[in-house]
Amino acid sequence: MPSTVETREPTKPWDVLRFVLYSGVGIAVFFVPVTLNGKSTIALDHIVSWVREAIGAGVPYYILALLAAGTIMPFATGGWRTSPLRGVFAFANVVGLAVGAGLVFGFGPAWLMEKDMGPFLLNSLVVPVGLIVPIGAIFLAMLVSYGLMEFIGVFCQPIMKPLWRTPGRSAVDAVASFVGSYSLGLLLTDRMYRSGRYTGREAAIIATGFSTVSASFMVIVAKALDLMEHWSTYFWLALVVTFAVTAISVRIPPLSRIPDDTYQNIEHIPEEKVTGNRFAKAFGEAMLALHRAPGLWRNIGENILDGLKMAMAILPSILSIGLLGLVLARFTPVFTWLGYLFAPFAWVVGLDDPLLAGKASATGIAEMFLPATLAAGHESLELRMVIAIICVSAIIFFSALVPCILATSIPVKLWQMVVIWFQRVALSILIATPLVNLVL
Repeated sequence: MPSTVETREPTKPWDVLRFVLYSGVGIAVFFVPVTLNGKSTIALDHIVSWVREAIGAGVPYYILALLAAGTIMPFATGGWRTSPLRGVFAFANVVGLAVGAGLVFGFGPAWLMEKDMGPFLLNSLVVPVGLIVPIGAIFLAMLVSYGLMEFIGVFCQPIMKPLWRTPGRSAVDAVASFVGSYSLGLLLTDRMYRSGRYTGREAAIIATGFSTVSASFMVIVAKALDLMEHWSTYFWLALVVTFAVTAISVRIPPLSRIPDDTYQNIEHIPEEKVTGNRFAKAFGEAMLALHRAPGLWRNIGENILDGLKMAMAILPSILSIGLLGLVLARFTPVFTWLGYLFAPFAWVVGLDDPLLAGKASATGIAEMFLPATLAAGHESLELRMVIAIICVSAIIFFSALVPCILATSIPVKLWQMVVIWFQRVALSILIATPLVNLVL
């Protein structure tokens, strides 16, 4: 039933304190930059760095344990038999585990040990994801379950629904991904979908339209493309282009045709259209969510378990599918051929070196950082800025995001993600290039 007909419990001072305290901690950890030891980033990043340093030499073995568990799980549960695709990923996980063991213990072919191959995947993707997802899940419980989503949703409803066809509460998902991590954003989206607060179409839109790489990873892209002196311009252009592309893609297939059903037909908890006092309504919705929520420690435990399961599902795929993408990009002409699909879009808007732009854009389907490696050092600031934006706005890539989505209950198929990726890259080129020319 809609939340407006639920029996409202009397609001007590302790309820208000819990709402403010839990929401405040969640906001502080995910969204507030903190400078420590000369490094300015969100508190969650500092916490993950501290844990990584505290564990030290034990980190690779922790990662290896997650890889082993994630590889064994589909075979132990029989999940690998549920579909041909899950079977392929299950056997790919075996390869990922072997690659991980080789990188941890220092054995394998010379090409795998080159710093921009296996070590790049392990140190820049696998280790951060393996730490940030379970640790972030602790604070995600405070961000999601105790009224903040509902409170913000009431205020964002007039913007989110008309533009992106998602509830107002999805604004938190978008910001969490952009500032924090796409893996945490997907974990949040999956929980909202399974709890009946998103429909399948809404969850798919959020997963493929807002689950960008984090701002901290954008810094890595900007550094690789020598754009740090234009950081502010890059950040805001990437934000605008990403959300503009999403506004278009939700209105065309395949996203527009995903069923608007709830997870396993459970009761839907929609947002009610607000016409009166918006603050009063937002506070009332927050209190209803607070009263529905489980106890803090139980909720944190459930979230950590979900985070560990997601990390286990993602990590082997990064070291198998992601490595395959790197190998194809380096040793085969596959992405050169794919680049011809995007070169016409780059040519139409007058982007410098359209063939290189097309090839660089195409490599993003394997790993989001690959386009930056191909465009690095190019003399054209316009080209480097557009490619940097595409690294963010394309969203979908096989080394991490695709297995991350497939590890959730979100109803979006592999072929749909590939089509959405093509749409997003083409639209990004068409929208970003004139904007870059306008502001630079």
